[in-house]
Amino acid sequence: MQGHKPHRFGRAHGDFTGRRSHFYDVLARLVLRPVYRRIAADLAGTVPDDADVLDIGTGPGVLVLELARRRPDVKVTATDLSADMVERAERNLREVGERATARVADATDLPFEDGSFDLVVTSFSMHHWAEPEAAVPELARVLRPGGRLAVYDFRDAPFDRLTGAAGERGLFGGGTGERTLFDTGLFFKRRCERLVLSAQPSPSPSGEWRSRNA
Repeated sequence: MQGHKPHRFGRAHGDFTGRRSHFYDVLARLVLRPVYRRIAADLAGTVPDDADVLDIGTGPGVLVLELARRRPDVKVTATDLSADMVERAERNLREVGERATARVADATDLPFEDGSFDLVVTSFSMHHWAEPEAAVPELARVLRPGGRLAVYDFRDAPFDRLTGAAGERGLFGGGTGERTLFDTGLFFKRRCERLVLSAQPSPSPSGEWRSRNA
């Protein structure tokens, strides 16, 4: 299935090696850092205590670095298809020590056990995914009961394909979540949206469904 056309300030799916990875690392750390700080601040107030967070399509890991700075209790895992980007993420995340790891991984085949994370986040990556529908089962699988998926991307990213696949598979509450405009604070601030989907809560002893953090 054909992927979406890359945005001017995005990165083409799987092609960030060598000089391109260096360029995006500099772009993310210096130019786009205010955007990642806004996303990290948006997440920091809702992530549960001692949470495990997975970032998909992390690039050089700036988002999860900013989140880890704000929340010293959380552990973050950064993943990307590009080994060069993962190497740069590892360097950028050194300051938070053992609370951060980075590894090569595909959203459609995540190398993690079921229920490993309280939050899965992806920022400005989904619009490059060739088959966002194929990632839905994996995104749901690695979340703990009551966990959340947060997607930040351009307004023309395939949000509907993601939620449609969730509805067809009966995941994330049938794909019904919260989708709103997200102000990045930069020149493209009205072009971005945030989608939040929740994993099924775990059953309580009484048989009723209850969130992990209820």
